Amino acid sequence: VTICRYIALQPVGIFQNFYLWTFLTSMFMHGSFAHLFINMFVLISLGSLMERIIGRKRFALFYIISGIFAGIFYVFLDSYAVGASGAIFAIAGLFVILIPKARFTIIFFPFFSLPGYVMIPLVLVLTWVISLLAPIGIGNTAHLGGFLGGLIYWLYLRRKYRRKIKLLNKYFK
Repeated sequence: VTICRYIALQPVGIFQNFYLWTFLTSMFMHGSFAHLFINMFVLISLGSLMERIIGRKRFALFYIISGIFAGIFYVFLDSYAVGASGAIFAIAGLFVILIPKARFTIIFFPFFSLPGYVMIPLVLVLTWVISLLAPIGIGNTAHLGGFLGGLIYWLYLRRKYRRKIKLLNKYFK
């Protein structure tokens, strides 16, 4: 529990002790193997595509900034957090808006795929509902903050790379 104070993102740690590094360290820690597995699966499936689209350096910067943005969102609305879910949902937010018609499959249901504009918001809502029904500590505010971070980054990309985004949407019909 003591080490958690120095790694996990907590409003008390930020506001009283100024443990600002926890915005970063919390992104690389997970509460369970299942949490790590799900985040890494989504990072590989969505992240590898987004990395190819926006470039390796831009993706790495986007990932870190999105995780920090999700952490800030979380700190103002919740209690403590570990995990990369905020940054993962930022990638999902970018995916859903950048190439909304690209189909996405969830690992647990390989026979079931939907366009990103349906699947990603559906997963966001389902995680919220699951956390309301079962006490398993899902960081919904971090998910939402990350998702919003992805949408905000898309606004920047849309303005800077208008032609490339049109080309992408022609490719993913």
